[in-house]
Amino acid sequence: MGDLAARWAPVCEAIVRLLSPHAEVVLHDPRDDRVIGIWNGFSGRAPGDPSLLGELDGLRPAEKDVYGPYPKSLPDGRRLSSVSAVVRDEDGRAEVVLCVNVDRTAFDEAARLLSGFAAPSTGQPRTLFEHDWTERLNEVVGEFVRDHATPVEQLTRQQRLVLLARLDGAGVFSQRRSVPVVARALRMSRSAAYQLLAEIRKESDADAS
Repeated sequence: MGDLAARWAPVCEAIVRLLSPHAEVVLHDPRDDRVIGIWNGFSGRAPGDPSLLGELDGLRPAEKDVYGPYPKSLPDGRRLSSVSAVVRDEDGRAEVVLCVNVDRTAFDEAARLLSGFAAPSTGQPRTLFEHDWTERLNEVVGEFVRDHATPVEQLTRQQRLVLLARLDGAGVFSQRRSVPVVARALRMSRSAAYQLLAEIRKESDADAS
C-alpha cells in the first residue's frame, strides 16, 4: 500500500465498519486514474485497476467536490448507490478521490416488505364478514357520519331515519338483539330506536303497496 493509501486507510476502514457489510470503499489516485486501495471489495476491482473516473464528468456535484448519490450496477444485477468525494491538497490539486458504493439489495428488500405491510387492506373474507354483522353496522354508521361531517350524537331525527333505513337495507336488523346494539351505537334509547324503525318499515310497506 502506497503512502497516499496508507494515510487514508483509517478513514476508509471506519466507513466500511460503520456500513458493514453493505458498503465498499474505493480510493483512487486521480493523477494516474488508478485504484490505490479498496476495502470490503465486492465490485471485482483491485488496486492497480483503472479508476475510470471519467464517469464523474457527467455528474453535477451536490456540494463542492462531492458527487452523488448516483446509481450504479454490478454485472450480477445488484444495484448500488454511490457517493464520490474529491479531496484536494493545500495547493488545490485533486489528491485522492474517495468513493463509497452501497449495495442496495438488503435495503430494497426491506422496503418491499414494508410496503407490503403498508398496502391497503383487501377487507375481510365475505363469509366472515356476513357472520359479523356488527362490523357492517360500524361500517355503515361510520360512513354516514363522515359523509355528513356530524357526530353521531348530533344527528337530526331525519338523518337518523335515513341511517336506520340503510342499516335495515344492509340486513343489520335481521340479526337477533340488533336493536339494542344499534341504539347504543347511535347514542339513543332503545324505545326511540324501535319507534324510528317502526316508522321506516311502515313507510316502506306503504311504498310497496
